[in-house]
Amino acid sequence: MKEQEYKIENIKSFELTDVFDCGQCFRWNKQPDGSYTGIFGKNVMNVQKCGDTVIFKGICNGNIKEIVEDYFDLNRDYEDIKNKLSQIDENVKKSIEYGKGIRILNQDLWEMIISFIISANNNIPRIKGIIERLAQKYGKEIEWKGEKYYTFPTPEELKDVTIEDYRKLGLGFRDIRLYETVHMILDKKIDLNKMQQNPNTYEVREQLLTLSGVGPKVADCILLFSTLKRFEVFPIDVWVRRVMNELYIKNEDETKVNKKEIEKLAKEKFGNLAGIAQQYLFYWKREA
Repeated sequence: MKEQEYKIENIKSFELTDVFDCGQCFRWNKQPDGSYTGIFGKNVMNVQKCGDTVIFKGICNGNIKEIVEDYFDLNRDYEDIKNKLSQIDENVKKSIEYGKGIRILNQDLWEMIISFIISANNNIPRIKGIIERLAQKYGKEIEWKGEKYYTFPTPEELKDVTIEDYRKLGLGFRDIRLYETVHMILDKKIDLNKMQQNPNTYEVREQLLTLSGVGPKVADCILLFSTLKRFEVFPIDVWVRRVMNELYIKNEDETKVNKKEIEKLAKEKFGNLAGIAQQYLFYWKREA
């Protein structure tokens, strides 16, 4: 694979920090010059922003323009989405101004399932470390500019990995969950291709919940951040519960706020854009 480059000028709704540090992805790392380098699929890419121009450079498994447009969701009008959400209330408007450059990436479904199982009760540096060790040990090596990168391992590449092997990577209590989910996919108990084709979000969510280590929040993250792209879901973690309580529910004890109450409120307020609203609110609350 040879190096390719693609530039986009006057791009709107695209800020590197907002895209890569909003909690949706784990394999992009900030470089000393402020750019980000990451690996997705069989592509290794560096993304840099100079003024209003974004420069994508790397080695790609295909045409870089097509890969970039798909992965970064460039054919969706985020300006229109932000305008619609901003009209809901001042709080949402403020959160959008803070995270105005967020775009929801089209990430591989299998990678998102495993990544978000690893994310349960975990922090970002640790999640990134575990995923990197998993890829180094079982993925394929790609070299670019003298650096080694590793693809995310397929279910087949993990078929002989034992629970003990996972434990050595620092997975903790998630080792058995990863093992069981890998084998559920290998044994065709869940068909990821059929899942991709199913337009019924409720059915897909119920299927995801049968996977070991996938609870409601992890299922919603997979639905939102993978190529499933279900914007109507509203993943709820501690930050989201906190921000929804502070802004709307106003319960003196936020731990007593029911997730069903938050989901109902999100559906009423944000409709089928709830997932994108969640990202703006989550990122604003956690970072600002």
